[in-house]
Amino acid sequence: MKEIIDIVAAYEEAVKSGKKTALATVVLVEGSAYRRAGARMLITEDGQLTGAISGGCLEGDALRKARMVILQQESLLVTYDTMDDDDAKLGVGLGCNGIIHILIEPINDKQPNPVTLLKAVIASRGYTVLVTVFSMTDRKAPQPGSCLCLTGNETLPNGLETLPYQNELLEDARNALDNQRSSVTAYNGYTAFVECVKPLISLVIIGAGNDAMPLTKIASVLGWNITLVDGRPNYATAERFPSVNKIVIAKPDQVLANLEINEWTAFVLMTHNYNYEIAFLKSILPLQTSYIGILGPRKKLERMLDELEAGGTFVSPANLEAIYGPVGLDIGSETSEEIALSIVAEIKAVFAARNGNSLKYKTSLIHSA
Repeated sequence: MKEIIDIVAAYEEAVKSGKKTALATVVLVEGSAYRRAGARMLITEDGQLTGAISGGCLEGDALRKARMVILQQESLLVTYDTMDDDDAKLGVGLGCNGIIHILIEPINDKQPNPVTLLKAVIASRGYTVLVTVFSMTDRKAPQPGSCLCLTGNETLPNGLETLPYQNELLEDARNALDNQRSSVTAYNGYTAFVECVKPLISLVIIGAGNDAMPLTKIASVLGWNITLVDGRPNYATAERFPSVNKIVIAKPDQVLANLEINEWTAFVLMTHNYNYEIAFLKSILPLQTSYIGILGPRKKLERMLDELEAGGTFVSPANLEAIYGPVGLDIGSETSEEIALSIVAEIKAVFAARNGNSLKYKTSLIHSA
């Protein structure tokens, strides 16, 4: 999602400057590659790149082909075969072992266009589906490209009505949205990459102390939506926290009225104020959120839970599963920056349903097919 946000922002700047652009999308990967299907890169006619389609080895060649696409205003499907050990004939050292198919589309002023669909993805707070259609059997045939964005309450077509298999595409898009899973399907000589895009993680940080600063900075680099909450107006300021999206100054029982919470919302309690945190924890337990991180020793958390239950608050097994205290992965953190890194890594692992172990010990594929 961060890449999509950056691409849309770069496109808006290019439009202001009168620059023509093209969008490169990895639509299919056979074997292994640095980036998976769904990786994107915006290319301007003067060579500015936003996003990435590889580890840096394909971008130069893609730039040359994108300039041709911009000039001819016709989409182009490009294939890089890295199954051969002799990468030198591509002019790049890929270090991969797969076949990478990349669709490069010109972006014009017509509405909607591929960037219009990306904007719809950003605007949605839930899962969305993007459909990109291309022809592998006849590369000289028209490449339909980005033709549909499907959200929970909106269907935004982009040339979909011209395709003879539009009903099948719509059905596959709805299935992908329901199952929250991407797919690749063939239609009469064409292939559709039906991509399910996960929502943006929303991080709510309770506490505006100095140790919250590196946490906001790291989360901002990842493009997360960050809300900072504290009861002290002299601590929770835009000057101290320039990378947060929203600042809420409120008492614990007033915080929830100022938040938009969904299944992708993570809370981190780090106020160093026991009474504030236990009051806020009591208010969010009934929401059955996926992640509640609590900074501090295990004894502190045990005391909080004991007091809540003694006061009549039911702490369910699901609550206990969602509470992470002490917060963060065990990476030997000591400084506030290292602690912030461990917290962000743990949140990412939880929402990705991963265990946070070293990839060295993973016996299966890093990414599912």
